[in-house]
Amino acid sequence: MNRRKKGNQKIRARNKKANAKLAPKNKPKYISKADRAELALESDPLEPYTVQPDQEIPTKGNLI
Repeated sequence: MNRRKKGNQKIRARNKKANAKLAPKNKPKYISKADRAELALESDPLEPYTVQPDQEIPTKGNLI
């Protein structure tokens, strides 16, 4: 490769990366596992396995 072609190749690569950053993103933003758990608790505070104050904790002998 000659010197001019190498320079042009580097410039083209740099422009390609800059254009890729400006392009619209189709991928949704990442939400961590802990944040997803918090959102789930906020949306549905009563989980199916929560114990009410008047209920007993299920054990091996008294399973429903």
